[in-house]
Amino acid sequence: MAHDEQIRAATGERVALRFRIGEREGRPLFTDAVGILSDGGPDAVVVETRKGPVRIDRATVVALRVVPPAPARRASWSAVARLENLCADAWPALVDEPLGAWRLRAADGFSGRANSALAVGDPGLPFDAALDRVRDFAAVHGIGPRLQTPIGSPWSRAGERAGWVLDRGHRAGSEVAVLVTDLTPADAAAVPLRETSLPAAPSAEWWAVAGGPAGDVERRVLTGARTVGFGLARSPAGEPVGAIRAAVVEDHLHLSRLATVPAARRTGVATALTGEAAAWGRAHGARWGVLQVALDNEAALALYRREGWLEHHRYHYLIPGDDVPRRR
Repeated sequence: MAHDEQIRAATGERVALRFRIGEREGRPLFTDAVGILSDGGPDAVVVETRKGPVRIDRATVVALRVVPPAPARRASWSAVARLENLCADAWPALVDEPLGAWRLRAADGFSGRANSALAVGDPGLPFDAALDRVRDFAAVHGIGPRLQTPIGSPWSRAGERAGWVLDRGHRAGSEVAVLVTDLTPADAAAVPLRETSLPAAPSAEWWAVAGGPAGDVERRVLTGARTVGFGLARSPAGEPVGAIRAAVVEDHLHLSRLATVPAARRTGVATALTGEAAAWGRAHGARWGVLQVALDNEAALALYRREGWLEHHRYHYLIPGDDVPRRR
């Protein structure tokens, strides 16, 4: 039997706990519970397993050991596809044509997301024919052919088999992490929604901090979502020091263009802006937050992870390899 000292030492940890559940033909029967251990009172402990809490009589515990955290479960490809489409709606291209479940997008070269084929789901054509359609669309709109597709997905693997390769020259990053967070506090019922207003159009001060606009196309992409807001942080002296873009699509808040002026970095401006955007998103019906960060942007990834954001999946950009001929 595990001593109370062992249980106290392991409380709050992920454990494998063996306990007695009865007898059969005079022999004791045991089973295991794996999960986070908590105190269930003087006579019991509780193990929070993936299937729910298991309450266990302390007198039946025979072995206890701390185990490593459980590996994160990979999101289903259908969940990945839904989230990718929500992000595409939050960052709308000027041209967005369906190809089965794929989306052919163009925006005069502004951003990879708005100038690529979002390859999730069935394109409704043989894969090689779909790739030809991607190249035809790109040629018509004066952009390079590019796939945006989740890493490790069936669509990514098929593209790689067809000779498409990582777009290493993409300035904003060829491999991207999609992070998510729960916007609803645990005590949401007791916490009133904050009245937070994000203007629906970016001001000149917002552009000065966020950079741009490079032209009318950038402005149209950033303001094109149905529910969009532009947050601006100011210093105590009233100077603009930070900016963020927020868009609500269905039950998700999409964040982008988070920027802080160099003199105000590491002073909590980014945290304050994301908090204001989250409050604004909840007021507009968002339950979850989502954002995209290039894998080589280590500072941004560290910031969001400190704020509790978790990786949902990754995507990358693929382009035709030099030796990939057109089928026709």
